[in-house]
Formats: sequence, structure tokens, C-alpha cells
Amino acid sequence: MLVIDDDPTVRDLLESFFADKGFSVTTADSGVKGLDLLKQDKFDISFIDLVMPGMGGIDLLQKIQELNIDMPSIVITAYAEVKTAVDAMRFGAFDYITKPFILEELLITVNRVLNISKLKQENVLLKKQLRKKYNFEALIGASPQMQKVYNMIEKIADTESTVLITGESGTGKEVVAKTIHFNSSRSQGPFIPLNCAAIPKDLLESELFGHEKGAFTGAVNTRIGRFELANGGTIFLDEIGELHPSLQVKLLRVIQEREFERVGGTKTVKVDVRILAATNKDLEKATHEGAFREDLFYRLNVIPVHLPPLRKRREDIPLLVDHFMQLFCRKKKKDLIKVPADAMKCLISYRWPGNVRELENLVERIVILNDTGTVTMDDLPERFHTEKCEQAMNTSMPQTGLQESSSLPSDPSGFRLPPEGIDLNLILNDIEKGLILQALERSGGVKKKAAELLGLNRTTLLEKLKKKGIDLQSQEKIQI
Repeated sequence: MLVIDDDPTVRDLLESFFADKGFSVTTADSGVKGLDLLKQDKFDISFIDLVMPGMGGIDLLQKIQELNIDMPSIVITAYAEVKTAVDAMRFGAFDYITKPFILEELLITVNRVLNISKLKQENVLLKKQLRKKYNFEALIGASPQMQKVYNMIEKIADTESTVLITGESGTGKEVVAKTIHFNSSRSQGPFIPLNCAAIPKDLLESELFGHEKGAFTGAVNTRIGRFELANGGTIFLDEIGELHPSLQVKLLRVIQEREFERVGGTKTVKVDVRILAATNKDLEKATHEGAFREDLFYRLNVIPVHLPPLRKRREDIPLLVDHFMQLFCRKKKKDLIKVPADAMKCLISYRWPGNVRELENLVERIVILNDTGTVTMDDLPERFHTEKCEQAMNTSMPQTGLQESSSLPSDPSGFRLPPEGIDLNLILNDIEKGLILQALERSGGVKKKAAELLGLNRTTLLEKLKKKGIDLQSQEKIQI
């Protein structure tokens, strides 16, 4: 705590009282000295006398604002005027109290201010964590289809354009929406999702636009809708294809004008919001069938982003399995579970009707139930035994970025040794080199991240790069 007051009685009183309450208290007898202390050290809260010789409280608050010092301040003064209080608040004061004050009431105020400040700091930290979580590393896949998605997101993220994300259920449409939001200039604003299929159509209008008190039976209070909550940020309308025709007209107006009326209201509400929408339906086909408004479709489809189903990018399955396995083993505090070649072949050959979500749920189930430390056929649900899994275990794995030798047919135990024999060191070297190149590509060339993906430390990875003759200068994406 920093106490800035030219009255020594006030300084001594506050220092003595709050020191007894466990605070570390520093004092200053002028605004200039207080400002010097603020430049040198970090304080959780300050008391600032409004009237002091030289630099007064208002001037000091202005300086604190200019220096971007993040600290709540409580102004204390013997001169209580409305204009003075307004000026103090305008320049960043958190609260305003008058002399004489009661110390115990002052303690309550301080604790309240510190609690609110803590919540603000936690909110900032949470937003930072969300931005980190939904950077491009949240999208797993090295397939050409996913590379197109990455390139598209990078181009459109920091724009104001409306985006329509399409793809089957479970392909990660909401992850893409969050990645767009948290990589845009709106990342400091709210991200408000709404599943249009999860809310009855009679309640959906109120959910979208809010309602006024008394608008309908049960509307006992005015309610803010999702569009107002998203003001300054992004609204994500999932399953937009399920939107009732009567609401499609109202949504069209919001997209065009960025304004609407609450249910039962007459006042026009204007919002600054970016709209992202997603659907697993063919909306263009729905417009031809009259199930979806054509004008709304074209308003939503300014920039289309299509997510391929998992069966169309099977080469990404090992990467996804590895990602989810590490994620859930870390969450469940278990040692990393190994996925042998035969189990991986089975996973790659499966159809995955539930796409990435189904794969994520399966890996979580394996992590919870597996006690051996290695995935076996017993860990996989029955449907995997009937989806040509046994056949897959007797054939070579699909291409996943590694070049496999066509002279090495596989059986359920792995590769079969050919009659003429093999150069084991050469094959293992090729496999290791291929995995290193995949890790470097997946990590965007960041060697520390690539080493983590391979379970190595950075120094070991550098030694392997040198030993295997991987020319860093020729790898455009690798960061030196």
C-alpha cells in the first residue's frame, strides 16, 4: 500500500492501522515523491490526498494514467464536491472518501477494491491463456487440406468479414471460430457462442436479441441478448442451418445494419460485433429447396472456410492421437501411454463418423481405462473390430509423411522381415529422420517445440539434425 498525503497525522494513522492488518505500507508527503515511488516499485493499492501543495491528487492521477500504472487508487479529501469526485473518477480513481473517515469502514473498502482488482487480473490472465490456447497450434494437422485452412485463417483473422465455417459434426468448427477470434484485433473483446439447434425456437429470439421486462409471460426482468453481450467482440452462431425462417429475416437485418430491437421493445440497439457462423448442412442446397433464405446465405458466406472430415485426412490421425494422448495423460497425471503400430493402423483405417471429437473421446477413454501403458485391441471399442481393423493390421500403414519401404509387407506384429534381409540401421535412420522433419514442420520450425513433440531436449535434437545431415538453411520454415 502507498499512502500519499501531506498531512503527517493522516499518513501515520493509515500506516499504523493497515500495518496491524498485515499490509506493507509506504508513505509519501507529496504528489511528486509519490510519483517517484510508483515509478520505482509496484503497489497493489494507493491512497491519494486530493489537495496537496505542488502536484495535487488530480494531477497525480493523470500522471498515473499516462504512465499506464496498473493500480487502483482511493482518493481522500476534506473537500467533498460532486465535480471533484467526477474528475477523480474520470482520471482513474477507484473510489472517493471524505475526511473524517472510520478506519474499519476504510478497511472494508480496501478489501473490496483489492478483490475487484484481483478479479480483473484473473480476467486478463484468462484471456492471455485463451489466446495461447487458440493460437494456430490448437489446430492439429499437416495434411494439405488443413494447410489450406491454416492459410485461410491467417488471411481472414484480423478482418471484420463475416465467416461461414462448414464441415461435418466433430470436425472442430468452434475451435476454428475461436482461433479466428483470438488472432484478431477483437481478441480483447468477448467471444459469445450460441448453438442455434440447442434452444427452442420460441426462446431463441430472446436469446439472440434479449427482451424487455413484461415482453411475455415469465419475462420478469429485462434481459440482455447474445448480440449485446458480444458488443466489441465476436458472436459465433453454431448450427446456423437450424435457424427458424422467422428469425432468418431478423438476423439478416443485424448483419446488414448491426442493429435490432429487444423482444417487446421499441428502442433500437446498435452493436459493434463480428459474426462467425457454422453449419454441418449444405446451405446452398437448402436455399434451392426453400429451407434457408438465399439473401441470408450470401450475407453469411462472405468468406467460406471448409473443414474436411477426418477420413479425408487420415495422415493427420497419428498427430491427433499423439496430441490428445499427451493432453489427457497430463490431465489425469498418468505416464504417457504408447500406441504401437498395429493399434495405430487400426485407428487410421477406421471411418471416424464422429470425426476429431470422436477421436478425442476415444483417447480420453483409453487414458482412463488403460492399466498396461500400451494400447491394445482390448482398449478399442467393438466397432473397431468390425470396421476392417483386422484387415488393416495385415496391410501397410497409409502414408503419413514417412516413406515406408514397399519391400516390407506388414503383419499383425509389425513389418515382416524379407528373405533377403534388411539394413536395419538404414531403415531406422530414415524413420527417425522422417519423424524429425514432421516435428519441425508441425512446430513451424521452432526447434524447442519440435524437441518436445519428439520427447527430446533441444540439444539432443540439434545433435541429431547435424548427424543426419539435415540442412537447416534449406528448410525455409525452420527458425534458426
